[in-house]
Amino acid sequence: MSTSKTAKDPGTASAKGGKKLSNFLCFAIYSANLAFGRAYKPLLDKLGLTYTQYVTLVALSEEDDQTVSTLGEKLFLESNTLTPILKKLEADGYLQRRRDPADERQVRLTLTPAGQAVVDAEPGAALTDVIGLGDDFETVQRSVAKLRDNLLGAGQPGNRK
Repeated sequence: MSTSKTAKDPGTASAKGGKKLSNFLCFAIYSANLAFGRAYKPLLDKLGLTYTQYVTLVALSEEDDQTVSTLGEKLFLESNTLTPILKKLEADGYLQRRRDPADERQVRLTLTPAGQAVVDAEPGAALTDVIGLGDDFETVQRSVAKLRDNLLGAGQPGNRK
């Protein structure tokens, strides 16, 4: 893994000396995640959904008839975390779960029309102006996704230096 001379360590000391929380990239992303959760909460409360339930529906809308394991990979969730979410969404009428006839160990998922309606309503669209990134939105989104992928790759055997 190469390092740039301009790249800063997440805990780089401030100009006055000592480490400052505001200089940590990891904290900026962590606190942005919390801020996103707070911004989405009132929008999703109206629908009776949590953020994790909502992104589960969005991920399901990308590909019909997914397995639980495929969905878990997309959402970075283990099946023991995902299963209760799926059961709740099924009970609320947003998706259907069924055993794969070719492999009974696999559970396949399909959005219902009610689930698709939630995705189509795009509740997060109300946050577009609040985010304030304008034309930089796609660049920031790609950069954060690249950062995530790099960090996930760094944790793989053979990728540590």
